[in-house]
This record gives sequence, C-alpha cells and structure tokens, in this order.
Amino acid sequence: MISSSRARVRAALVAAIVLLAGAGQSGLAQGRFASGQNVVPVFEGWERNADGSFTMVFGYMNRNYEQELDLPVGPANSIEPGTPDQGQPTHFYPRRQQFVFKVRVPKDFGKKDLVWTLKVGDKVEKAYGSLLPFWELGDFVYKENRGSTADITDKPEPNEAPKISLPGPSTMDVTAGQPAMLAALVTDDGHPLPRRRPAAAPAVRRDADGAVITPTGTPGPGGTGPRRENPLTQAVVRNDPGVPLGVTWVVYRGSTAGVAFDKQRVAVVDGRVESRVTFAKPGTYTVRAYADDGVLLTWADMVVNVR
Repeated sequence: MISSSRARVRAALVAAIVLLAGAGQSGLAQGRFASGQNVVPVFEGWERNADGSFTMVFGYMNRNYEQELDLPVGPANSIEPGTPDQGQPTHFYPRRQQFVFKVRVPKDFGKKDLVWTLKVGDKVEKAYGSLLPFWELGDFVYKENRGSTADITDKPEPNEAPKISLPGPSTMDVTAGQPAMLAALVTDDGHPLPRRRPAAAPAVRRDADGAVITPTGTPGPGGTGPRRENPLTQAVVRNDPGVPLGVTWVVYRGSTAGVAFDKQRVAVVDGRVESRVTFAKPGTYTVRAYADDGVLLTWADMVVNVR
C-alpha cells in the first residue's frame, strides 16, 4: 500500500519529469508561451486488475498556455508495442492534463515498456510506461495529484470509482450548427467524504521563484515573477467547487474549433446529467464524458458524425 509520504515524493518526481521533458534546448525551464510549443506525454503509473493484468495510465503536458493541438493517430501519435491506436487522445488541451486514458497490458507484460510517442514539428517526446513497483497507483497518489477535498491520511478512506454509461447508441449523427443532446447515467459509492474542518486563515502561497501569490493570482509584496499554475487549476477535467460528483464533457478526438458545450461541467443529480453540444464544422468527433468523484475518474465515449 502506498503511504501518503511516498505519494507526495512520487507526485514531486512526476512533476520534475514533466518539467525536464518540457525544458528548452538550453536546459532551462520554459517561459510562458501562448502557442508554438510541443506536447509531452506523461506516464502517470499503473493499476492492478482482478484478472492479474495491469492498466497503464497516461496524461500529457501541452506546453502551450492557449494553443490546443491535434495529432492524429500515426507517426505523430502512436503507442507500442501493439497497434499505434490504443485509445489515446488526438486532441490536446493546454497545459497539464492528468490521468487522461488507460491501456490494459497482460499479466505476463513483465519488464517491457509501453511507449507513447508524440511528435510536433521536429520535436519528439516519449513516455515510458513500466511495471516498476514505485509507479503503482493508489488512493494516496490520486488524492495528492487531484487536489482532493478529502483528508489524506495513512488510513485511506474506501473509495470506488464512479460508474458511467451513455444511454442509447454509441454513435450520433447531427447537423452542423444544430444543438445535440448529450446524456450520461452515473452512479457512485458516495466517497470520498468531504473534509470537515473549521475555517482558517488562508496560507501564504509562493511560486517557484519565491514570489508571494495573492488571491488574484498576481505576485504580492516580497516577490516578483510570473504566476505559477498548479495541475488542478490547469485541468480541464475537474468538478466545480462544492460539487462532490460531476461529469466533464471534452472533445477527445477532433478539433474543438467551432465546438460549444452549453455546460461542459455538470453536477450529477439523481444519477443523470444532460448537456448540449453544437458543432460548427462537419467531421467525425469523439466526445468523452468523464465521471469524477473528486479523486477517481471513469469515462465513456460518444462518436459524433457531423453532417
């Protein structure tokens, strides 16, 4: 079982790997770029399955603060060994997106690596997934990385991932410019329980350069330098404040240009969520619904053909 202290060390190591992989040729960490940068694939860790197989979990770091990139499956976006398409995204939202997809490997996978390769221009980045014990995922790791509102203690609270399904067919045909209804059915075990603590004065936050970060996100007295964003504030998939169980709709494959969700993040009420999406351009898209209990994620996909 992964301890809370080990989870924190592991989280720091993943952050360091992302930082080093995203550094410029000079070896220094990048500045703030709105566009023109590449995407770094990230191996988040592995999970055990009841049948003896394992699941490799990946995310990514789009080094751009604004530009979203599309990398079709192929030489610029592939996983090996196996077929190049193993369910990875082809659309990449800005900055750090964690626990984005999973790939199951057999029980005899052994010491091999599962390698995800992304190429943007002449920059090639690889993430190496392995079954080293240090990379095993557990409750502590998810809580530490996802900013859980539950307590992080050495006695983890039981928590099962939410279950999600999309009623009806898994493929939808719609007309460009016309809203289409999205619906999902979600169940959960009610965990994690929210933290219950008396209100306290906000802690002083500092960025990596030692600058004091004010509530508005700007450096305060005693420090200078740009605002630093943590993974939670960068994440597209996250619940709104005060929502214990929610669904986030994302474009998983296909460009987001001209795509609009009337509610991208929706609280689950009575086990069902609904939203509308409009596509301005014809094409084939994969829309993914992430069910989120604040710590663990599950998802379901809808392929949308836009005429």
